[in-house]
Amino acid sequence: MTTAKVHSICICQERGQLKKEIPEALFIENFGIQGDGHGGDWGRQVTCLSWDSVEKSNEERGLSMGPGDFAENVAIEGMDALDLQAGDRFRLGESAVLEVTQIGKPDHPSVVTRTFGVSLLPYEGRFCRVIQGGSVKPGDLVEKL
Repeated sequence: MTTAKVHSICICQERGQLKKEIPEALFIENFGIQGDGHGGDWGRQVTCLSWDSVEKSNEERGLSMGPGDFAENVAIEGMDALDLQAGDRFRLGESAVLEVTQIGKPDHPSVVTRTFGVSLLPYEGRFCRVIQGGSVKPGDLVEKL
């Protein structure tokens, strides 16, 4: 079985901006990630994306997209093995628990599409609520509950 782990964590101060990678994040219950503009009382507090999809897109399209370039908060290596569907819960690191609220979203077109001409979140993004808070950093294990 493939072990899933956090590849990177990225935030931005305001919605509609490209995200920047950070070394560690505090996930806050019923809010999202501390310092991220998407935090609040709604269903898309945290966005997760498969790092494997980022690498595949880079290879297929000749791009060099890195952490946060697809507007994801958390890139997960081995995410496909988790088979996360709406309603599923998963743990990041020791204690942060997220629940998938939806898969994909309309692309309006986003800052990612306007900047790079391609986007993955409308098709593959896992939008989540924070069920239980905790500190998370790259390399932490990801476990479906």
